[in-house]
Amino acid sequence: MDKNTIIGFILIGVVLVAFSWFNRPTPEQIEAQRHYQDSIARVEQERQMAIQEEENQKMREARELASLPDSARAERLRQDFGGFAEAMVGTEGYTTLENELVEIRVSNKGGRVSYARLKEYDNYAGDPLVLFDESTSALGFSLITANNQMVKTSDLYFEPVEGHTPTSLTMRAKAGEGRHLDFTYTLRPDDYMVDFQIKGTGLNGVLAPTTEALTLDWIQDIRQQEKGRSFEDRYVTLNYKIVGDDVDYLSETSNDDEQMKESLKWIGYKDMFFSTVLIAKEGFDEANLESKRLASGELLKSFRSTAQVPFDLRGQTPTDLTYYFGPNKFALLKDYDDELSGDEKLNLEKLVPLGWGLFRWVNQYFVIPLFDFLGKFISNYGVLIFILTLIVKIILFPLTRKSYLSSAKMRVLRPQVEEINAKYPGQEQALERQKAVMELYSRAGASPMSGCLPMLLQMPILIALFMFFPSAIELRHESFLWANDLSTYDAIISWDANIPLITPYFGNHVSLFCLLMTITNIVYTKYNMDMTDTGQQQMPGMKAMMYMMPVLFMVFFNQYASGLTYYYFISMLMSIAQTLIFRYTIDEEKLLAKLEANKRKPLKKSGFMKRLEEAQRIQEEQLRKQQEQREQMKRQREEKKKR
Repeated sequence: MDKNTIIGFILIGVVLVAFSWFNRPTPEQIEAQRHYQDSIARVEQERQMAIQEEENQKMREARELASLPDSARAERLRQDFGGFAEAMVGTEGYTTLENELVEIRVSNKGGRVSYARLKEYDNYAGDPLVLFDESTSALGFSLITANNQMVKTSDLYFEPVEGHTPTSLTMRAKAGEGRHLDFTYTLRPDDYMVDFQIKGTGLNGVLAPTTEALTLDWIQDIRQQEKGRSFEDRYVTLNYKIVGDDVDYLSETSNDDEQMKESLKWIGYKDMFFSTVLIAKEGFDEANLESKRLASGELLKSFRSTAQVPFDLRGQTPTDLTYYFGPNKFALLKDYDDELSGDEKLNLEKLVPLGWGLFRWVNQYFVIPLFDFLGKFISNYGVLIFILTLIVKIILFPLTRKSYLSSAKMRVLRPQVEEINAKYPGQEQALERQKAVMELYSRAGASPMSGCLPMLLQMPILIALFMFFPSAIELRHESFLWANDLSTYDAIISWDANIPLITPYFGNHVSLFCLLMTITNIVYTKYNMDMTDTGQQQMPGMKAMMYMMPVLFMVFFNQYASGLTYYYFISMLMSIAQTLIFRYTIDEEKLLAKLEANKRKPLKKSGFMKRLEEAQRIQEEQLRKQQEQREQMKRQREEKKKR
């Protein structure tokens, strides 16, 4: 990074610190927030107690039901569950469906997918990558019977219909002779999609005649799959797509909920690199979405969604849903829209966090195509990142050179600036000194601002890469040098103790690529500050702040993906190499001669310089008037004393 880039980051940091300081809560607000959190905790405790009481009640009813004679038990079930009384009795069991990529298990209890495993992936410990199982998920639909009783499919026992295959299965809940509710699952070949169809047969007299929709209740806890719990937690979100609109998500940093007025095309429970998505052909209505953080353990967050899905009571039109159990891979997710148009487009690729606006555009149309192209020829992702960094540096080379040339102009004019500083010493002549320096720069054809524009033009690519590397599933479990996994940190030192202020922000480790990035950044900062010293006075503490920034970056990036910190390390080394090339290829004596020749030419002032000079003229006029007023007041006081 050159001096302008460092100053830019410093200013951003100052703004953030100032914003945090001025917006810090008052003691009253802190107390109110504490009361609010306590009330939330009480509500959650009451909710958990209610859930536990409901489960206990079910157990008591089950024991009571089991103690009844067969005839009495059958009559009791018929009264409570109508035609579904027969489906209230059954045995636990599972049916497995699988293809080359996915294995799922469908439970007899509730007829739901209770387990999903991705065959080509494993978790950070090397165990099979299980998205969820019976203990971390629940899904069911609420039915209103003809006698106005509520029946939940999660309480019903389904039976596999004969004739199922390894990739297709129909689960049936009986509701009497010739009456049933079917859940059909079809696992597409060599795909992560599972078609899920709901269809009723002969349910006219079983369900309420006003039934037009089913109420979905879907719960899933997201388990840790990657090394580094706190970093992975930043990417765990409940996402959703509004029909005819964009993709959005609930807060990833706090508990959040949303009551949707619009119809949703899909709801997705997203981990850092994997997602479980439920897609509705006709959309979800009246959706309530809820996300809760889990403070510790192997579970990161708990997601819950309730929504309405259309249901044809006559059984002529099935309710079509689709599951996606798979990786958050941009190209794969985008391909699902190839044959769709308009509001039918899923936009599942938005599950990959690539930044917003311009930064996402840079990633989507430049970084990812280039990364995928290089991946066809380079299998080692450490080498691939090196080549990618080199290409980016070559593309940005003209802008970097222009920025350096601007600094070189300021540097060769430094002796003349020091002469001006000596000619106009002291704070009382600061305005004259500034005016003389700006006139020197203007006549020589140099501008302190000319190095900022190239920096700003580089920022979209730099920020886009900052978003891309932690989201690239291609780096997951890919090793390079000492880094065993480029998608997470490369610890060389680790500890278990919880150290206040250090563990929450820095982590319990030191990442080697992050350390190398920091050392290289400090060396480059010192070298660059010496190279770009123009002789002008700097704000007090500016040098210390410039050295402090690389240390702050180390704290910030220590838990980030080693692929990202490796990229910054390589990028910094290349920046040093570029600076050396510029230093020995740009003849500063010739550059100074050119600037001196510019001073002899007729001055063509730019609009910016004209405005700057006009602002200086107005400021001088105001200072002159203030000085005259002070002198007049002084004379008046002296005259009063004489009287």
